[in-house]
Amino acid sequence: MFKKWLLALCVGGLTLNACAAPDGSAAVTTGPESAIRRAVLGLVPNASIDSIRPAPMQGFYQVIASGHLVYVSSDGKYMLNGDLIDLGKKKNITDDGWSDFRKAELAKVPAADRIVFSPANPKYRVTVFTDVNCAYCRQLHEHMADFNKAGIAVEYVAWPREGVTNESGKTTPTYNEMVSVWCASDRKAAFTAAKQGKAPKATNCPNPVKDEFELGVKLGVSGTPAIIGDNGAMLGGYMTPDQLLQALKAGS
Repeated sequence: MFKKWLLALCVGGLTLNACAAPDGSAAVTTGPESAIRRAVLGLVPNASIDSIRPAPMQGFYQVIASGHLVYVSSDGKYMLNGDLIDLGKKKNITDDGWSDFRKAELAKVPAADRIVFSPANPKYRVTVFTDVNCAYCRQLHEHMADFNKAGIAVEYVAWPREGVTNESGKTTPTYNEMVSVWCASDRKAAFTAAKQGKAPKATNCPNPVKDEFELGVKLGVSGTPAIIGDNGAMLGGYMTPDQLLQALKAGS
């Protein structure tokens, strides 16, 4: 498990971005954060450290790096990889940490960069990382009228499962198709057609597909569909309208 975690952090040539100074040079930090950064980067030199904050467990910090959440001691000597449970409250602290991080990061995604299917007055909103060629993503989209009827607004962001580029450095077919969808004059129509197996007309324009794919990696997305509630909680993969509605009610 630990080796897999390290391997995952090394994939894709990820760079350290949480300690960049305004001029692009590495910012100098002192105290526990400095020790924690050195410890993480000592293990995985190319890790992208996105968040460091005190953990509820005394002497440890919560670190989110390249789509993984771990706990590192303030002196940088120890790392814990796993769920942190508050036994008194019977609460998963790790889930809460992820939810807070996802909520903050998703709030930065402009509405114009999403493809939104919403009822007039939604009771709930979810963000769905999606791939136009994924079977379960297509099945989920078939129920869009029922999601909207249940008062759920579905806001899609792009997450081509093949990634942005292949081993040869060329953009992947799914990435290209999703760029064409996001660049279509009628995104929603092109999106729905693509979900039905009708490839959009090839086109290109300034688009958020690469950024949204990288955001998904940062937020721990590993497959599609990935449904995230308005509070940042990961609700699951494919869900029926009834299942999603119950999950949203339970979390509200």
